[in-house]
Amino acid sequence: MDRRSFLKISAIGSAAIAATSVLPGCASGSSKAGKKACEVVPLNISFQEGIAPGETLAEKLDFMENLGVVGFEPGGRGLKGRVKDIQDALKGRNIKVSAICAGFDGFILAEDPAVKNQFDTTMREIIEAAGELGSTGVIMVPAFNGQKPCLPHTMETRDYLCEELHKLGEFAKSCGTTVILEPLNRGECFYMRLVADGAAIARDAKSEGVKVMGDFWHMQEETSDYGAFMSAGKQYLQHVHIASRGNRKMPGENGEVDNYVEGFKALQQLGYDKYVSFECGCGGDRATLVTAAVNLLRAQWEEAKGCCKE
Repeated sequence: MDRRSFLKISAIGSAAIAATSVLPGCASGSSKAGKKACEVVPLNISFQEGIAPGETLAEKLDFMENLGVVGFEPGGRGLKGRVKDIQDALKGRNIKVSAICAGFDGFILAEDPAVKNQFDTTMREIIEAAGELGSTGVIMVPAFNGQKPCLPHTMETRDYLCEELHKLGEFAKSCGTTVILEPLNRGECFYMRLVADGAAIARDAKSEGVKVMGDFWHMQEETSDYGAFMSAGKQYLQHVHIASRGNRKMPGENGEVDNYVEGFKALQQLGYDKYVSFECGCGGDRATLVTAAVNLLRAQWEEAKGCCKE
């Protein structure tokens, strides 16, 4: 499928599909009609700050609001000084802060105490700001491949990570938010590559303030989008990132491989009511491709609602 065909197809039914921000998902139980009882599951689309066209934050938010995007994912760096500006910008809008994308210094598995202290200090500052903004959580990676010296990937390190995450999660909970672990692909982070890995660590951290997310781009490590989200379950799944599946551009730019239906089925069956947030580049006219991508996701969310059939 070339880009022209993609844009044509994704635009079909745009006005009608806009209503798919409210779609049925599956829950346990049976109705009199013999189908599974379904709850209303919204497709809550979120944009990172660089996704929407516009020179100012207000212009970006105007574009998002006109497109029916309801979440805004800012970066964490310098967030403390932006809290009031973001709050003011969102006043009167149908847009809320979704997750906060990292932004801290250091890393949690650093061997060097000074680097670990950088992480502890800056991460807590971002968590506090996230709580003030009503964010669903602050995204973090325990260690990227290039971050060295790093504690060895042993059982002792895993136990240490869980202990540290427990403390961080309890702090996040006291701020009214969470810490969200992001599994990556092996080219970026060998330590935690599967959503199930992140969910198991969140479980073993023994804090309601520690969660996990799934990223359709990084989920190339998974054998199944459906299985990946199901492995986290509603208890631990706190956020979702999305991009095209070939070169990490706007969903749909890579044609037929940009199919998210199986993952969307899992989200609907879980009753996932948080955000699916764009984290991606753009290979052409931003306004055109962003709009087409949103329409594509809404169409595929509609297709995925077939999970409610017998």
